Amino acid sequence: VQIVESGGGMVQPGGSLRLSCAASGFIFSIYEMGWVRQAPGKGPEWVISIDTEGNDRYYLSSVKGRFTISRDNAQNTLSLHMNNLRPEDTALYYCARIEGYAGEIPEYEYRGQGTQVTVSS
Repeated sequence: VQIVESGGGMVQPGGSLRLSCAASGFIFSIYEMGWVRQAPGKGPEWVISIDTEGNDRYYLSSVKGRFTISRDNAQNTLSLHMNNLRPEDTALYYCARIEGYAGEIPEYEYRGQGTQVTVSS
């Protein structure tokens, strides 16, 4: 399993970023996927997930209406469009393969190395 994220960077509050994830080594189309983030000094936090058909499955309440997840099963890629970014969105963002759910919360075994998102004026 290989998962590689890209697209992070620094942006001012209110700005936008698009993260991408390229997956290989497994049958991408049969797995739900999602994005997890970890801010300095904090534990990992699920942000948003998508089912195999491209429907939102889980999202953090604070990103509703601002973040959009999408996938391309033909290209084995996952994207995260982030709008109206806030300083509290600053974190290392990981693309993850979902193995199941603990209640409403996704669980993962494989993730990428992450891409840094910094929101600051």
